[in-house]
Amino acid sequence: MLRLTLLGMRARWVTFTGSFVALALGVGLIAATGLALAATFDAPHRGPERFAAAPVVVRASDTLRVSTPIGERTQRLARLRAVPEDLAAELARLGRTVADRTFPVSFGGASSGARADGADSAGARGDDGAVGHPWSVAAATPYRLMDGRAPAAPGEIVVAVAARSGSRADHGVEVGDRVGVVTPAGAGSRTVVGTVGATEFETAVFFTNTEAAQLSPRIDALVVHAEAADVRRAVRATAGGTATATATATGTGTGPGFEVLTGDARRAADPDPDRDSEALVAVNALLGTAAGITCFVSVFVVASTFAFAVAQRRREFGLLRMAGATPRQIRRTVFAEAVLVAVPASAFGCLLGAAGAPPLAAWMVDSGIAPSWFAIGDHTWPLHTAFWTGLCVATAGVLTSSWRAGRIKPTEALREAAVDNRAMPTSRWLLGALVLLAGLGLLAWSLVTDPGEALKRKTYITRPMLLIVGFALYAPVLVPPLVRLVTWLPARLPGATGLLARENAATGVRRTAAVAAPVLITVALAASLLGTTATINEAKATEAAAQTSADYVIAAPGEDGALPAPFVARARSIPGTDVSASRSTAVTVLEDGVALVRSEARAVDPADLTAVSRLPVVSGRVADLDDGGIVVNEEWRTRTVGQRVTVWLADGREVTLRIVAVLRTGTGSNGAYVTPRNAPGATVDRVDVELRDGADAAAVDTALREAGRATETTVLTKDAWTAMSHPRSSESTRLGMLLILGIALLYTGIALANTLVMATSDRVGDLAVLRLTGATGPQVLRLVAAEALVVVAVGSLLGAAVAGLNLLGVRGALALLSVRSPLVVPWGSVGAMVAASAVLAVAAAVVPALAALRTRPVALAGARE
Repeated sequence: MLRLTLLGMRARWVTFTGSFVALALGVGLIAATGLALAATFDAPHRGPERFAAAPVVVRASDTLRVSTPIGERTQRLARLRAVPEDLAAELARLGRTVADRTFPVSFGGASSGARADGADSAGARGDDGAVGHPWSVAAATPYRLMDGRAPAAPGEIVVAVAARSGSRADHGVEVGDRVGVVTPAGAGSRTVVGTVGATEFETAVFFTNTEAAQLSPRIDALVVHAEAADVRRAVRATAGGTATATATATGTGTGPGFEVLTGDARRAADPDPDRDSEALVAVNALLGTAAGITCFVSVFVVASTFAFAVAQRRREFGLLRMAGATPRQIRRTVFAEAVLVAVPASAFGCLLGAAGAPPLAAWMVDSGIAPSWFAIGDHTWPLHTAFWTGLCVATAGVLTSSWRAGRIKPTEALREAAVDNRAMPTSRWLLGALVLLAGLGLLAWSLVTDPGEALKRKTYITRPMLLIVGFALYAPVLVPPLVRLVTWLPARLPGATGLLARENAATGVRRTAAVAAPVLITVALAASLLGTTATINEAKATEAAAQTSADYVIAAPGEDGALPAPFVARARSIPGTDVSASRSTAVTVLEDGVALVRSEARAVDPADLTAVSRLPVVSGRVADLDDGGIVVNEEWRTRTVGQRVTVWLADGREVTLRIVAVLRTGTGSNGAYVTPRNAPGATVDRVDVELRDGADAAAVDTALREAGRATETTVLTKDAWTAMSHPRSSESTRLGMLLILGIALLYTGIALANTLVMATSDRVGDLAVLRLTGATGPQVLRLVAAEALVVVAVGSLLGAAVAGLNLLGVRGALALLSVRSPLVVPWGSVGAMVAASAVLAVAAAVVPALAALRTRPVALAGARE
């Protein structure tokens, strides 16, 4: 049988070439994404950066530790406590100490200057994310003067700049420039008296020690020039014996302590010390999704390709049965062919993946998805995984087909070789029903139990897969009516092209289903993923706009930004307005006695908040909020008005608060609310301004914008703030979606080409008959192209049905969450995917048909025998 198998493969090399290419591409994609995914498991080791030259650093612990019945649980604190003055004084007795203070800084335009060339000053408007420090701490950091001198008087600063080019820093700052600087005290002009080299971990601006203390009185960290053991003893004695943040599940813990950092432990005091691993989390999520989508698409399409290849050979199998072959021998032959194709295809795919992984990593770095140091490592397990996946896919792809081939009776095969008129087997009916019910059942279950789950990325990316498989299983039933629907008008137009295209597509159900499968996947994924993200983004913007009645919303740029205090004071003094100044903070709660859950929160004055907001209150009253109360949402385990809940505040202090109101969950943006007293160290980062009845709108607008210009603060109307704060998608999300859809579209093109070449090779006799009956070459090519377009239309309709069900599920989840927002369908992107599939299908059908037409029709007619 092996010799017979090899001879059969040689005779039908076109069919097996298509299967080889489809499988090799799938294995290559899995290997490439697997190698890139493996590279995200290890972040590079970095030593201390910020305090690299400090002997000992003392600061508050940044970790909350809670003892529970199943062990200690930890959670990162949102804000560190300040180093108290008594501890700083005690440590100063051991040796020289330097206080570090960190506060937000942003640059405005040059206010005046010695610059005659008109170049922009350092950090043009919008260059946010800089931080201020006292100059004395620079000696403990990597910063060293490159030009100029240290700041010696108020109004003088030293700025970190990138590599120099000639006599001027590459972004235009030099000693002697006057620049506009916005600090927590407001906007003002500063003179650049020195420059230091820039670093990766922050953009630093140094002030005099006195001015830095005025701008930020709290001590964030203390550099101590003394023996570490002496420092630890002093910290234990002064801080009550605590060294780390500790608490107990019963609320009797001591709260956060202080850390004494030396050696590599000083890394913990760096700004965002976990940024490398956090950057890899996003890359890991993207690549994991891409790998999952790639695996699903490749398994689906390869299985469809192999199934079609087996279905093409029903006459051949019938002849083998007539010659005495048993069903078991037929099945063994099919499996042997699959293995003989799969082994070299998988090996070649691994080579493709190994070659394609470095360019994939480079593209992710260039696109800003991955950090600059990201690169493919020396892992080999993704190649092994991809190889065996390819082998399993090939054998799984022929499993049902070989079983069906073994059941073919000789006479049935000969009678049904030309037309697919067999009823769909009961097993396929049952399997399709099971898969569809599973997909729809999971959707319904999430809507009933947790509608918010339907809005999570893992859910809306994986949910369409079950529906895709279910619709594909029912393709033999769905294809004929869809073909007749699509060709209803063309079949009634003059000429026979429309009629022939309809009949050929409707009778060749297996061929039509195999070609429609990759189109189904592409359209379903494009419409589902892009439509869901667009709908959720629109819902979040709608929800945010609906929850504030303010006419103006002024927010600080960046996650840790702060609005200048002078602007807040001037905004509050504008007559005819209600003003709410709020702060970002966080609270942590121990759920079920075992899980620490951190929730974003805002610190507000309840009277001001109720005047400018329309929060989705389920029970209670926001106006009842006080220093002993908290507003929670429906996601909290404890959510009954009047109940008391133990929480840890942003700096780790433990308090027990009374629930005064409960909010709807919404799209997930409704956090908790506390008073400013329960948001230690938080600065105002958002101001909502609403005009009272009868107020002079023009005068209010003028006053707000004058306050904004005076303090370098951007004033936005509510509509402008909504548009800016809730964009359609972040750049990384958009590129990630393009990567996923690009993989699907690439595979669609290869699968279409493979399947249509395989199909055309079996239809050369049919094309010859058309030529012999009088059809010209262009007419035959138009017919082939029309059939390809019909199949693409069928696949697009099936994909649209899957996407429609998925989007309706999202819309239902939003409705259950009481979020009123329309569905957003990305017609342009979906249309582009359909158009690309149509072009690929027409090209893949016409090119082999054109090659076949070069042979005389009489010679080709023998192919039907």
